[in-house]
Amino acid sequence: MWSGKTVSVVLMTYNEKDSIRRVIEEFEATGVVDEVLVVNNNAAKGTAEEVEATGARQVFERQQGYGYAIRRGLNEATGDLVVLAEPDGTFLASDIIKLLAYSDECDVVLGTRTTNELIWEGANMDWFLKWGNWAVAKMVELFFNTSHLSDIGCTYRLLSRNVARQFAAEMQVGGSHAGPEMLMLTIRDGIRFVEIPVNYLPRVGKSSVTGSKITAFFLGLTMIRFILAFRFGRRAA
Repeated sequence: MWSGKTVSVVLMTYNEKDSIRRVIEEFEATGVVDEVLVVNNNAAKGTAEEVEATGARQVFERQQGYGYAIRRGLNEATGDLVVLAEPDGTFLASDIIKLLAYSDECDVVLGTRTTNELIWEGANMDWFLKWGNWAVAKMVELFFNTSHLSDIGCTYRLLSRNVARQFAAEMQVGGSHAGPEMLMLTIRDGIRFVEIPVNYLPRVGKSSVTGSKITAFFLGLTMIRFILAFRFGRRAA
């Protein structure tokens, strides 16, 4: 609980069997998390058993895709404050305090992984990913005249319960560019937001998206097309 508000952490899992149990336990150990909700999105064999060995609640989303898993998590989470994170070991559970610290002032608190001092050795944030995320974030900042942005693809973020429910109802993207869609909805509706630096650690296992530069490149293009369509009134999933 934080300032009298309950806190849910939502973890969307597909290929994180070897790390998810530790991540859940680390969030539970912070002392501020009331609920860890795992959205099992056709995850690797053995993942469900790892989750069942913890205090987390697990739901199964059969429609494949990062966006579908997020939407299910936002609908299912019971907390007054909903935090999205990855179960792959790339984020520090203790950084949730940074997100919560701004929750009284903003309904959306975004993490950024592009702060040099907080990128750990071995983390999957080389120059290509770092400057690619930064460039697209700056494009958004320029086109929409927003507050400071430096990372377009960071999952680690906090939403108030009302915003979480709103996004769950309005999101259309089922794939990996669901993060920018949430940002576009935030900007469109004038929701107060702030971006803060979080630690970024080496991933346990290989990502199905950013593990390949080619895949990451085409995802970046998809994000750019989506943002431009949103900017010029031609929103499309």
